[in-house]
Order: sequence, then C-alpha cells, then structure tokens
Amino acid sequence: MLLYLAEWLATFISGFNVFSYITMRAIMSALTALLISFVFGPVMIRRLHIRQIGQTVRDDGPATHLLKAGTPTMGGALILLAIVLSTLLWADLSNHYVWIVVGVTLAFGAIGFVDDYRKLILKDAGGMPAKTKLFWQSVSAAIVAVLLYQLADAPYETALLIPYLKDVLVPLGVLFVPLTFLVIVGSSNAVNLTDGLDGLAIMPAVLVGGALGIFGYATGNAIYSEYLGIPFIDGAGEMLVFCTSLAGAGLGFLWFNTYPAQVFMGDIGALALGAALGTVAVIVRQELVLAIMGGLFVVETLSVIIQVLSFKLTGKRVFRMAPLHHHYELQGWAEPKVIVRFWIITVILVLVGLSSLKLR
Repeated sequence: MLLYLAEWLATFISGFNVFSYITMRAIMSALTALLISFVFGPVMIRRLHIRQIGQTVRDDGPATHLLKAGTPTMGGALILLAIVLSTLLWADLSNHYVWIVVGVTLAFGAIGFVDDYRKLILKDAGGMPAKTKLFWQSVSAAIVAVLLYQLADAPYETALLIPYLKDVLVPLGVLFVPLTFLVIVGSSNAVNLTDGLDGLAIMPAVLVGGALGIFGYATGNAIYSEYLGIPFIDGAGEMLVFCTSLAGAGLGFLWFNTYPAQVFMGDIGALALGAALGTVAVIVRQELVLAIMGGLFVVETLSVIIQVLSFKLTGKRVFRMAPLHHHYELQGWAEPKVIVRFWIITVILVLVGLSSLKLR
C-alpha cells in the first residue's frame, strides 16, 4: 500500500525511490510489526485479563506449570495483527504470492481461534475435535497447493530442490500438490506442538522465518539466483517483506511472552505461524531446508509420534513426557534452560540451512 504512495511521491521528491527497494521495505515492515506489537500488546493483555481468558494446565504436566494457570492466552491474535498490517503496508500488493501467504496465515489463524474459543470461552476442554481441525487444515492447505501448482510458469517451480547438490531438481509434476499439502499441514501442527514453554516456539519461528526471507530474496533476484545455482522465481522476493513482518511481530510478541510469560499465543498463533512458514518454504522451493532449519519442530513432533506408538504397541513410554521439552523439564532442567538451549540448537540449524545457498 505504502509502495504505491512512495512511487507517487517519488515523482516529486526522488528520495522516495528508496522505498522501491525490497530490502528497505523489508526493514520497514519489521519495524512496523514490532511497533504494532509494542503498542497493542499491553492493551490486548489487559483485555484478556478482564475477560479471564486464561491458560489451562495439564494435570500430568510438570508441577512448575501450575503457576501458569490463568495466564492470558490467544495472544497469537497480536502476532497476526502485526504480520498482516505490516505486510499490507509494505509489500507489493500486486504480487499474488503475498496474498496467498497472507490468506493461508489468516485461514489457519481462524482455525486456531475457533479451537481456542471453544477451550477458553466455552470451557470445552477438548476444544475443536481433532478430526474437524484436521479437516479444515486440509481444506485450506489443499486450496493453496492447487493454486500454487496452477500459478507455476515453469517446470522447476514445481520441482523439489535438493540442498547441497548443484543443479539437482527432482521433477514432481502433479505430486507437487500433495507435497505442498503435507508441508503446510505438517509445519502448522509441528509449531503448535512446540508451543509449550514461554517463548519456546516463537523465537525459532522468527529465526526460521528470517532465514526463509533470505532465501526468498535470493530466489526472486535473477542475478543472485543464477550465481547461487537456485531456481529463479519471479515475485518470490516479496516473501522477504512478509518474513520480516513475521520476524518483527514475533520479536514484539516475545517481549511479552518471554519467561515468565505475560501472555501465550495459543493455537491461533501457533497454527498460523507454522502454516505461514510452510507456505513460504514451498514458494521459494526450500521444503527440505525448512525441515533442517525447523529441526526443533520436527524433533518435537517425532517425540509425540514415537511416544504414542510406543505406548500403543508396548504399553511403555520412551520419554517421561511428550513433547520433548517436557521430558527435559521432568529430568530436572529449569524451564529457561530448556528454552535457551533449544533456541541455540535452532540458531545452529538455521545456519546449516543457510549454508546450502553456497555449499553446492
């Protein structure tokens, strides 16, 4: 939106041409999202307090979590507000990728909102039934997958890029659709499972989102993509603006979500963030790199799957509690130690993923 205003003003004052650069708009989008979070965060937290929309705690969880009971949740609405407003202000709104990623973020946010609403407002402990939630996630992801497939102009836009191998693209054809579906739904639920400690999920989401923005910038630039040996996808560069909006919104939310948290994001934030990361990864053709950089989300999800399968097949648990972060808590790790160490692991994984841009 502001891009068009800047272009008009540039006809009178040439200095406004600076806003035609994606990098400048990316910086401004991050700062805008951060400012929105700082301004509206305290207001939202107070309203959640007044309405008594507080966190419920599992009876079988770590004893220290009992102190979290009643902490305002559904704070993910703040993240969505900051991401969407900042993106609409600074992104090129003629770019179809922008609308796709904003749409999928809001769709999964709506699913999370209904789940949170049922649990916290209607006091339905089960929230939205798992099958219903998966159904609507599947519908949203399928629409995006088909849309991206139809919008692809060249075969490499639907091919699977193998990281660290030069010029290795696996043609997917129509199989691009189920892969995209799995990436979006899988990443959405993976982030949701990771969101169990103060700031545990949001910081890795910020780190991974920022890294995907770099991939987007390189992929959308014909010169950089040729130099780095990655597919050039026209328009993918605008994902940098969206990703910096996500990073700014995430850091702003972390201000209130850091230990001890004043607010939790809830499903409305976790499901939306995961779906957004998955969609951006598909657009910039970095699904496998997403699995590397988001290794924390992958491991947390696998810990739940392993725990469930082990208990059903053998009657025994592999971990003291799943997801994995609770296992370490029950082993005696203080919550801040678990959080910071998992952040450090994510930083390492993001750097490993970014190295695939050059190591080929």
